[in-house]
Amino acid sequence: MSEPATNPAATSFPEPTISLPLGLDVLRTYSGALVCLEILFGGLVWILVASSNVPVPLLQGWVMFVSLTTFFLSSAYLTLLITGLADRINTDWNFLDVVYHFVALLFYFAAFVLEAATTAANGGAYIKPLPNSTETIMCITYPRGNIFTVLNEKQYSINVAATIFAFVVTLCYSCSMVMGFKRWRV
Repeated sequence: MSEPATNPAATSFPEPTISLPLGLDVLRTYSGALVCLEILFGGLVWILVASSNVPVPLLQGWVMFVSLTTFFLSSAYLTLLITGLADRINTDWNFLDVVYHFVALLFYFAAFVLEAATTAANGGAYIKPLPNSTETIMCITYPRGNIFTVLNEKQYSINVAATIFAFVVTLCYSCSMVMGFKRWRV
């Protein structure tokens, strides 16, 4: 009797390549901890920008898009690792990890710069209520750049915090990319 013919389509996929542990053990690694920090601080950026009522939608729309998208993609990535489903999908997870964190780093760096520009552009204006009146006045000094925003004190403070957290998330994505690159090259 002869051996049955193997299906070439079934044998053409490589085994999944992943050097991170699966299950809850992934949270004990630096990469797992960084992904958790990316989700935590990225969610804070998203919440802070949204709570400032997005006073400059042209600039902060990109920040909202990036923070929301990377929040859900990082959550899905961590879910795949924790549930062990990454082992069932035949792909080079180390390479995908590097590519994802590189793209997220580029997008988050741009979001950080735009959020910082929105915050810094408020440098020449302040809104002050008149004493014993329901009216307010707005004092404008000479703007320092091409972008000029008018933020009240609360919006300004929220945007400063969002800028700081966007920078922290950018650092987290860069560290994740470097560690992913080292895992991929091994």
